[in-house]
Amino acid sequence: MPTPIPRAARKTAFVLTVATVLLTTACTGQSVGSATDDPSKEATITFWHAWSAPNEVKAVRSLVAGFERAHPNIHVKVVGNMTDDKINQALRAGGDRAPDVVSSFTTNNVGRFCSSGALVDLNPFFAKSGIDPEKTFPKPMTEYTAFEGDRCAVPLLGDAYGLYYNKTAFAKAGITRPPRTWSEFLADAEKLTVRQGDGYRQLGFMPNYHGWESTTEHYLGQFSPTYFDQDGKSAVAKDPAFAQAFTVQKRLVDALGGFRRLERFRATLGDEWGPKHPFHTGQVAMQMDGEWRLGMAEEAKPDFEIGVAPLPVPDDRAGQYGKGYLTGTIAGIAATSRKQNAAWEFVKYVSTDTDAVTGFANDIHNVPSTLAALKSPKLKYDPRFKTFLDIAAHPWSTSAPASVNGGVYLVTIQQFGYDYESGKATDLKAGLEKTAAQIDTDIVQARP
Repeated sequence: MPTPIPRAARKTAFVLTVATVLLTTACTGQSVGSATDDPSKEATITFWHAWSAPNEVKAVRSLVAGFERAHPNIHVKVVGNMTDDKINQALRAGGDRAPDVVSSFTTNNVGRFCSSGALVDLNPFFAKSGIDPEKTFPKPMTEYTAFEGDRCAVPLLGDAYGLYYNKTAFAKAGITRPPRTWSEFLADAEKLTVRQGDGYRQLGFMPNYHGWESTTEHYLGQFSPTYFDQDGKSAVAKDPAFAQAFTVQKRLVDALGGFRRLERFRATLGDEWGPKHPFHTGQVAMQMDGEWRLGMAEEAKPDFEIGVAPLPVPDDRAGQYGKGYLTGTIAGIAATSRKQNAAWEFVKYVSTDTDAVTGFANDIHNVPSTLAALKSPKLKYDPRFKTFLDIAAHPWSTSAPASVNGGVYLVTIQQFGYDYESGKATDLKAGLEKTAAQIDTDIVQARP
């Protein structure tokens, strides 16, 4: 069965313009906050999601069927292939045609969902059900589903980033195991690089920020940065993790031929989502990527054995090896819904029921989003996939925090990355200070 294009490729930036909805949070009887419906009564709720590939749609239907068997009085109307723009418009408009539950691939916009009031705070619902999110979900997932104390979303499966490597090329270069620190990674990338004319017969690693998932955000995940200080100000210029990450990436760029040479080579390579991806073809020996890449690479039938490992960590944090960057799908309850208690029963089931989460992960081939499901004996996967399960459960794994203006701050950091790797910006300290100032300005302007 063809592997669908993963959610990471389908994320879209959008701006929520939903007016703030005032919600009370009292928890009495069957009601929570503004939710007054009785979830034991007959009800129909509407669930909007973004999955569209045939096997994904089938998996969602199976997930919903399991819920309806467990809750025969609650019926779920499912609407798939919904973009964030459509979800945004519906949440703003409200009314009978609006969804009760929504699911989005865009974790970066949780801050907007929460601060605008578009999705309800789920903390009272968790409390009513006796569920502790901190003990239910991996730590990075609890962080990217909340903003300033408002937990307006739950994780619904996840993505973990690791390292794919060409075992045949490793053996030929005399490399006996995947690199665990960035200094080892740099040495291995150089050993694996075979230049040819103005390009490469084989490139050890494509370090450039345009190089298929090698974004600043994903690099930074291995350095455990603090994006904002206690006052909500950008810490990009204060936390040494940022300068360290930019320095490591620039060393890779320079050591492997320089920005321009690498960019010329990159322009000749295949598409990220097609069978001619340069890792599939053996043109690039190591690849930073998510759990979906394994299936896509195997379908391309490469003439080498594929290895999977965690990404390297800074030399001074060798004890944290095994961690990685996490992101994923989120789900929440619309503030305009009149059936929030029934909606919560659905959200609770799909996000916290171990068998439900495990079954959905098996069907979608993504990483489970609860600590219990990550250890479930019912999980089915290629043995190499366990690397991503371990990354998701690793105590040092990270994600990017929610912000009031969504992922704008990440775009600002990425833009500086483009300038620094290309040589347009040469003063790292000054560049990080300018970047931090721009992030702070954008956040102030985004505040209501």
